[in-house]
Amino acid sequence: MNVTFNKRDPIYLQVIQYFKRQIVSGEFDPGDEMPSRRQLANQLKINPNTVQRAYSEMEEQRLIYTEPNRPSRVTADASVLNQLKREWLDQAVNTFVSAIDPIDIPLDDIVHLIEKKMHTRKKDTQ
Repeated sequence: MNVTFNKRDPIYLQVIQYFKRQIVSGEFDPGDEMPSRRQLANQLKINPNTVQRAYSEMEEQRLIYTEPNRPSRVTADASVLNQLKREWLDQAVNTFVSAIDPIDIPLDDIVHLIEKKMHTRKKDTQ
């Protein structure tokens, strides 16, 4: 597990972002077991209370669930997973639009460039 923390954001939020990225990208599948709180704290060299706070927040967001005397697991709730994907996409689009805002490019050209890039990426991953 390779996480690089920045100094701007609280660490527990960065841990949540890391797991959201892992879930959206398919690195963690629905129902997958999460690392134990202690194990994650040791791996990331952070305070176990920080991990506990991140896990509690993810449980509130229904991204993970914990049954008594069982490890935490990634949710299998399709509506929660779809909402997470929409949230991630919205964030990416906002970043993209902010970055290209000063450039005067017709929307059709932007869409064409995105389609071309997506097509190229799909070829590269096959």
